[in-house]
Order: sequence, then C-alpha cells, then structure tokens
Amino acid sequence: MPDIVLATLNARYAHASLGLRCLRANLGALRERSAIREFIIGQKTEDIAEKILADNPRVLGLGVYIWNIEESTKLVAQLKTLRPDLLIVVGGPEVSYETAQQRIAAMADYVVTGWGEVSFAKLAAQLLDGERPAERVIAGVQPPLPALASPYAEYTDEDVSRRYLYVEASRGCPFKCEFCLSALDKTAWPFPLEPFLADLETLYARGARQFKFVDRTFNLKVDTSLAILDFFLAKLDAAPDDPVFVHFELIPDHLPERLKTGIQRFPPGTLQFEIGIQTFDPDVQTRISRRQDNARAATNLRWLREHCNAHLHVDLIAGLPGEDVATFARGFDTLVALAPHEIQFGILKRLRGAPIARHTDAFGLQFNPEPPYNILATNVIDFATMQRLSRFARYWDLIANSGRYPRTLPRLLGDSPFANFLAFSDWLYTRTGQTHALAQERVIRALYDFLTGERGLNAEETGADLATDYHAAGGRTRLPFEAADVALPAPRARKGVGATPARQARHLQQS
Repeated sequence: MPDIVLATLNARYAHASLGLRCLRANLGALRERSAIREFIIGQKTEDIAEKILADNPRVLGLGVYIWNIEESTKLVAQLKTLRPDLLIVVGGPEVSYETAQQRIAAMADYVVTGWGEVSFAKLAAQLLDGERPAERVIAGVQPPLPALASPYAEYTDEDVSRRYLYVEASRGCPFKCEFCLSALDKTAWPFPLEPFLADLETLYARGARQFKFVDRTFNLKVDTSLAILDFFLAKLDAAPDDPVFVHFELIPDHLPERLKTGIQRFPPGTLQFEIGIQTFDPDVQTRISRRQDNARAATNLRWLREHCNAHLHVDLIAGLPGEDVATFARGFDTLVALAPHEIQFGILKRLRGAPIARHTDAFGLQFNPEPPYNILATNVIDFATMQRLSRFARYWDLIANSGRYPRTLPRLLGDSPFANFLAFSDWLYTRTGQTHALAQERVIRALYDFLTGERGLNAEETGADLATDYHAAGGRTRLPFEAADVALPAPRARKGVGATPARQARHLQQS
C-alpha cells in the first residue's frame, strides 16, 4: 500500500497528467512509497473516494485545475468525512492564488502554491515523519530546471500506447498577456536540451507516437526549436510508415526562415501548431499587455497555410476589455480569410491570479463567480449578447472545426463569415434550444433548412454539397432531401492515419 497517493481528475482519459508525474519523479527516497491515481471528471465522487481509500494512503496530493475544482472540492469533503486522519495536500494553478477564498483550501490540510516538485516532496517527508508544519499555505520553491528529476519514466506502458504524452522543453513565458497566468512568470526557462532529447528518444523507443508540448513559446529560441524538430524529422525519415504526431504552441509573429525550412520538411498529418492570435485590435492588445505585430502574424499564418503541411489551430478570445462585437467580428473575418484549419473561438475567463481582473471596474467586466469563471458581460457586450457568442463558439466547433463540412461551410459563411454564422447560430438555437447532444444527421438537416429556407440558396446544389460532405465523413443514412433511388455508400474500411487524430486527418485531407 502506498503511503502517498498523487491524484487528479483529468478532463479526459486521453490526457495523462504531466504534473503528477513531475511530483512523483521528484519525491526522492519517497518515490517507491507513492502511487499515481488518475480519474476523469464526471466520475462519481463516491467511486473516486473508494479507489483512493482502497490504497489506505497517509498523504494525498491532489492536483487542482479550473476544469476539476468543483469535483475536487466534493472529493476532499467526502474524504475528510470518511478519513479525517488522511492528510490532504492540494496544489495546482487553481489553488495557487486567492487561496483564502476557496472552500477546498479550507478543508485541505495544506496548500502548495506555484511549483510543487521541491516543496511537496519536503512536506510529504515531514508529514510521514509525524511533523505538522504550522504554515498551511506553502509557497512552492522554484529550483533551477537542471535540478529537477525527469518525469517521463513515470509514463506507463498504457500511457504510451493509449494516451497523449505531455512534454515540456521549457517552463514559463516571457510575455505578459493579462488573461493568462503565465503573465506572472518572469521569463521562460529552458530544460537542458540534450537530456530532454534523450527522454524523447526513450519515449519513442517505448512506442510513443503522439507528443504534446506544453511550452508556451516553442519558437522563442530557434536553435532549440530546430533541434527538437530535427529529432522528429529523423524519426519520420527512418520510419515513414510509422509516423509521429507532434503538437506545439507558436508565437504568431516570430517565424524566421530557418524555422520555416524545418517546418516544410514535415509530411501531412505529423505536425500541429496551436497559435494564439486572441485579438487583432491594437488598442485591446495594448490594454492587456499583449505584444503582437498583426501584419507579421497574418503573413506568417498565410505562409504556414500555403507552404507547409502543418495542421493550424488558431485561438481568438471574445469578451476582452473594451472589445465590442463589431471589432471582434472584424478580427474573426480576418482570421477566416487566412484559412487556418481550426479557429478556437474562446470566451474570456478570469483565471485566479491573472492580471485581467484589474480592468473589472473600468470596463464593466462581469465574470461568472463559479468555474470556469467565464465572462458574462462587459460595458460593450451585454449578457444576452455574450450568450449568443457562447452559442456561436459551440456551434462553430461542432460544424466548422469538425472538418465534416468542407463543401457546405463556404456556402454558410459567404463573404461575411461572422455575421452569417451568427445568424445561423441564433436560428439553430431558436429552433432546437440546444447546444449539445445534436446528432450529425440533425445538424445536416438544420443546415439544409437554413441555407435553403432562410438564405434562399439553391436547394439542389445545397443538398448535393451536404450529402457529399455527410457521406465523405462516413454517414450511411439516406438524407431526407436525397432521392429515394440514390445509392448509399458501402461501409468504408478503416484507414490507418498513423498517430494523426481523426479531426486533424479530416482537415488535412481537404487541404
């Protein structure tokens, strides 16, 4: 039985917690007396508590994030009821700030804020030795990165074969965008490159083929970026029939020629870039301390779309202080014209500790007091309009980002993408009253009715495009607007796409 259990509730099974593995790798002599137990949000709290208590631990370290804070709070309450002697230590970004206001922090025995590897290990040793430090809130010590033990051996064979593996070549961020907790970092710190590449080599040899880099600024240091790209290119050259899929976050306005050359060498389905634009409005950028050359960012996005095979996932945020719907719409249309494969339409959230809160009074920011702390209204976007934008974001992900409608989407967007999709979003919500649990066949019929009935588009052409999209994505039902004698496609053999996720594969097949 482990004396220490390290646990968290992940958003999905496919997400293996890097944080827990960093903690366990740095427990030193206590590592062998510890175990990692991961759960998924939505699991019954009693079932999670039962599994944790079955280990009979003396210390529980619980990773708390914005997506699991509510369920983690319920879990701690139950555990304290069932095992009052269980020493519970919570940590993670959600409890690292505004700690005194949080119920979970009041119930836990200790809170470790910030970096946890060194401070949790020290605290766990004290607790197992019978010591009870007087301070309940412990500021995490930030050691030099070379002093930390590598976490990657903590990934199990099941993790390697069935889950995304999160890795980090650097930690922190030099930028100060106020909606992000990384605004509190002083800079970005790189991990030693050669040991990190050796870790990647070991993971690859164990069978890992999907790697998600959590670095905020992968392309900040180009020499390091190229070394990592070269590592994966060597694997692709050696085994083209067993490809990797690698995800990086890119700064949009920094793409030197040397980096372009490396990026161009990757074949389709092996590389994904998440690129944060967030807003194209210079005044809003200045207001939230975001440095971004919009012209260069647009040029780089256009180059990436036209000259490389990477899958492009680009972020925009609605509800930033002072940005109204019209300004956001212009930015959205600008981004649509640049044709990334996906646009992540996000709604501003007030992360605990993030500097964005300083604009609350001046710009009438009204945030949901409960997780995920999404913006409800501003002085230029009222609550009803923000609700419309939230529904837009959901439907956009369901339709545009899904990659299922390459022929129909241009018809829907026309020459005014934001306005036209907002009109469809409003119409769809009025018709269904739902933003979730919409089957694909129901979405297809809604698109057909809206485009032909509300927009007056040619029924035959619209139906043909929708039917082609539907069947190309694997749909085998005869649609209501298809002729009764139309032959339905035969079941498709599953095509292996290597490590490429299905949605990205659909987008790239259309490029």
